Amino acid sequence: MSGPGQRMPRPTLRAVLGRGHLGVALLAAGLAGVLVTLLGVAALRVYANHNLHLIARSINYTVEAAVVFDDSPAANEALALIAATEEVADAKVFNNDGELLAHWQRDDRTLMARLQSQVARTLLEQPINLPVQHMGQKVGHIELVGQGGSLLRFLLSGLLGILLCTVLSAVLALYLSRRLFADIIRPLRHLASVAHAARRERSFDRRVPEAQIAELNELGNDFNALLDELEVWHSHLQSENETLAHQASHDSLTGLPNRAFFEGRLNRSLRSAERQGERLALLFLDSDHFKQINDSLGHAVGDEVLITIASRVRAQLREHDLVARLGGDEFAVLLAPLPAREDAQRIAEKIIANMQLPILLEDGTRITSSLSVGIAYYPDDGQDPASLLNAADAAMYQAKRKRRGHWQVAQTERCATDVKSTGAEP
Repeated sequence: MSGPGQRMPRPTLRAVLGRGHLGVALLAAGLAGVLVTLLGVAALRVYANHNLHLIARSINYTVEAAVVFDDSPAANEALALIAATEEVADAKVFNNDGELLAHWQRDDRTLMARLQSQVARTLLEQPINLPVQHMGQKVGHIELVGQGGSLLRFLLSGLLGILLCTVLSAVLALYLSRRLFADIIRPLRHLASVAHAARRERSFDRRVPEAQIAELNELGNDFNALLDELEVWHSHLQSENETLAHQASHDSLTGLPNRAFFEGRLNRSLRSAERQGERLALLFLDSDHFKQINDSLGHAVGDEVLITIASRVRAQLREHDLVARLGGDEFAVLLAPLPAREDAQRIAEKIIANMQLPILLEDGTRITSSLSVGIAYYPDDGQDPASLLNAADAAMYQAKRKRRGHWQVAQTERCATDVKSTGAEP
């Protein structure tokens, strides 16, 4: 039993149509059976009354002589001879004085006989009175009560026919409801399934199959056309979202990830390295004499130099490494995981060596540029993004002070060792 706050489950369309078909079929069969039975009873009633009148005339002719001579035995014999073979329940012959001359009654006390008598009293003309005449003069009369056997048999056969028609109508209704399910319910279920997938799963690529019924097929075509528009709109929206997400996390000039993207990736990599017990390296890159190039040759040439730096640095990295533009002429490279410290130094040397090649500008001129690289290792030089970036940045400036176009490892670990050995204040 459902609670006060619960709703009863809604009936399905198939159940509603099935009950409707079954109800209409049963009602039609019942009404048709009742109507046919009533018409048959009315016709049989007329026939039975007419037959009783014919029986009464036959008895009249047979007992006429016995009534004239007031012969009771002969009247009883003649009456029994005819009444016993016809559907007669009770027959009486009276003389002209109203005295009972002959009487015949069917001796049957079974349930069927009582039902027949009840049907006869209800539907037949009871009793039938017919005068007995001789030479045009009334000499007596006859009273006749019908048995009603034919009427009862017809009523029982009518009820049986109604029952059979009802059963056949129920079977036919179930068959038609299944046909209706195939023609109507199935296309509607396809439509509901596709609509559900589009709403819940954003599956705009599914389509409603064709239906046999024209209206349902047209509805499916319109729904498919709407899905086509939604799919185009959804694809366009996804493309715009991806473009906006890329623009928000990447540098518009070089196409490299920006500082926010790099710091997020660095933070996740540090957490992963801490869980897995791995090492990683951070390279801080800065272009040498970029300000002079930008000021003397213009911002357009400076942009070309930055694009070339981004392309050449990316070409020297492994597939899972990351390079980003932090701002201006500063770049950062994340090497994770790092099997050995020498791998970071080797990659730094490859980047520096590749930058020694001249840069070909759009106007055909060639210029040279170099990079100074600072290297910091996790966990030796820092255990969080800020300290690791600061250590790599400081190492890059050390490289610039010593000799531009070279790399320098952060001195964090060595300085700490020196402080401890000399006993100096930190």
